[in-house]
Amino acid sequence: MSRIFLIFCAALVALMAGALFYAARIPAEIALEQAAPQPTMPGAMTHPAFTLPDLEGKDRAFTEWGGKHRLINFWATWCAPCRREIPLLKAFQEEHGEAGFQILGIAVDYPDMVLPFAEEAEFNYPILTGQQDAMAVAESSGIEFIGMPFTMIVARDGELVGAYLGELHQSHLDDIVTILTRLDNGELSKQEASGALDLL
Repeated sequence: MSRIFLIFCAALVALMAGALFYAARIPAEIALEQAAPQPTMPGAMTHPAFTLPDLEGKDRAFTEWGGKHRLINFWATWCAPCRREIPLLKAFQEEHGEAGFQILGIAVDYPDMVLPFAEEAEFNYPILTGQQDAMAVAESSGIEFIGMPFTMIVARDGELVGAYLGELHQSHLDDIVTILTRLDNGELSKQEASGALDLL
């Protein structure tokens, strides 16, 4: 009887020791999770900086279009939603270019595929090309880049204030113009504009 009692006590002590061990670890694990870097959100994004070749093979720096609101549109010739966006983006550039809005197309594709397509599409905005380098630019947004089309929204001062994953429609572009114009007019702070762009 005493032997069974001793075994029971030993098992109980071991169980309690294990429970205390894991209980002691919980605060440490919570602290580690809180200390872990959080995903970068649009309001906290930095200023993009990159150089990619255009359709003629000439290197073009992103800063070349400084002082304008820039919509950096990532697309590919094989992407059907990307192709559907192009007429809309051309119309947007035509309508809002003089007001300080600039579309930049970045083809995540091979130049020999992009060139004949570009001739047919008759872009009225710059097209840059690249494969891994272009994807690295998209990933710099801090948002998980899982497909195309993907559009980064950059304010006049060069700060990345938002991003949209998926096919843009006219309502999205209208909202972008409204939000960035209100930012220009001082009606919205940068953080407020970024929050509004998140809701697109």
